[in-house]
Amino acid sequence: MVVIYPVIFTATHDQNDTYLIYIPDIDGMTEGFGLSNAYHMARDYMGGMLYEKEDADIPKASEISDIKVSSSPFFDSGDSFVSFVDLDLTAYRRNQDNKAVRRNVSIPNWLNKAAEEAHLNVSRVLQDALIEKLEISN
Repeated sequence: MVVIYPVIFTATHDQNDTYLIYIPDIDGMTEGFGLSNAYHMARDYMGGMLYEKEDADIPKASEISDIKVSSSPFFDSGDSFVSFVDLDLTAYRRNQDNKAVRRNVSIPNWLNKAAEEAHLNVSRVLQDALIEKLEISN
């Protein structure tokens, strides 16, 4: 699921090239250093706030034309503009859910010996094979 929200960025023009970020639809605030980092931080904040929500409970995005920079708590802190920021929430959730799960897998003894002799990490090989078989992109 991809979400796209209008976000208000405020450039403070300080020595760190700080951008203050306000996401009205989820009432969220963060900051970034440089515009590229600001977009990254906006995506990360959105992901963190939406991570555990059911898809049906994710707030609907406002129309960009309905967003007024004056509604930002940072309005008086610099020059502001509104831009869309997208996030692949499915990929974000997958990347955050990296807790190892122990699975008991049976393989023939000869195959286990061959893997040990080749110094293969069987868990890693299994993960790679599952990702390929399920056609999951990292």
